[in-house]
Amino acid sequence: MILIKNIDTYSPEHIGIKDILTTFDKIAYISEKIDLPSSNFPETEIIDGSKLKAIPGIIDLHVHITGGGGEGGFTSRAPELMLTELTTNGVTTCIGLLGTDGTTRSMGNLIAKARSLELEGLNTYVWTGSYAVPTRTITDSVRGDIILVDKIIGVGEIAISDHRSSQPSDQDLIHLATEARLGGMLSGKCGILHVHVGDGKNGINPLFYIRKNSEIPFSNILPTHINRNSLVFKQAIQYAMDGGFVDITTSIRPEGNDEVHPVDAFQELLKHNISPYQITMSSDSGGSSPIFDANGNLTKFGIGSPSSNIEILQSCIKAGIPMELALIPFTSSPAKLLKLNGKGNLTEGASSDIILLDENLKIHSVICKGKIMVYKYKPIVFGTFENNK
Repeated sequence: MILIKNIDTYSPEHIGIKDILTTFDKIAYISEKIDLPSSNFPETEIIDGSKLKAIPGIIDLHVHITGGGGEGGFTSRAPELMLTELTTNGVTTCIGLLGTDGTTRSMGNLIAKARSLELEGLNTYVWTGSYAVPTRTITDSVRGDIILVDKIIGVGEIAISDHRSSQPSDQDLIHLATEARLGGMLSGKCGILHVHVGDGKNGINPLFYIRKNSEIPFSNILPTHINRNSLVFKQAIQYAMDGGFVDITTSIRPEGNDEVHPVDAFQELLKHNISPYQITMSSDSGGSSPIFDANGNLTKFGIGSPSSNIEILQSCIKAGIPMELALIPFTSSPAKLLKLNGKGNLTEGASSDIILLDENLKIHSVICKGKIMVYKYKPIVFGTFENNK
């Protein structure tokens, strides 16, 4: 049990100075004042929350937990992410996925890594598939994977408008979206088709086609990397205005290639009266960030970092976006869209996934599933193969 005293609490809506009592992996009570009995009461760790802020743990829906990359040959394969890379950056729930490489990296590998991180203290789920169509699965069926494998919530990241994709037809995408939706309906999961949008000139036009020529609801499709360039972002604004959901990649920053800064993207979407509950933000951490020239030659290579989420959250608030609004794409919006019940908010009965921020919005402590993972700026729980000396 953990009792956080006198902490300024955002649920993400601001509810003021509160005491928060967690029991195992749930928030038991939130009240103006919680006094513990002096005797015959379970041992409780008390944290002084004075001068701190409590926010829900970050839900990162796009993480290459087994490592991404490979576009520059075998030596460019990114390494697996370790537990503290996620927890020290406030991620308490992550959804793992494969990317370009669905050959040397497998769904079995992805699920095993997700289970490993779960045992080490994180909440984890995965998307089945990879860039390719037909895509990678466990049961030879997207629908079967979602229904039968507890960790799998949808299919992704399926690549469109990218020279690294398998160039799926519009009908291929409709079929995948239908399989995902039906799998979600039969299992009570979100059943989303999570779409990687590349630099190609077609942008997100295939998603407009799906909406026009199928019965798939907007809530079953989520394009990501919509701030990749101004063309894709302009299309994404229209897609969201029509009712669609969009995911901003926090690790995409302007580097002279027409990228749209995540803070600017969020503000522009809000200016178009798009609900923050149609917007999510994710890191693409562990994934490669290759830059290709006009001839398709690799010119630059980087790796997305889990730190990009908290950095962009801080930047949103510093840009004048109210904290309760800035938190939504990282917490309650992905929780709602992905049907992660009990996550994304600080209410009684919700999951005890809590971040404590200091006055400078730096991460002071992280609680995940009712266990303190980071305390006073330092990780105190480490992955099996991490050096904690």
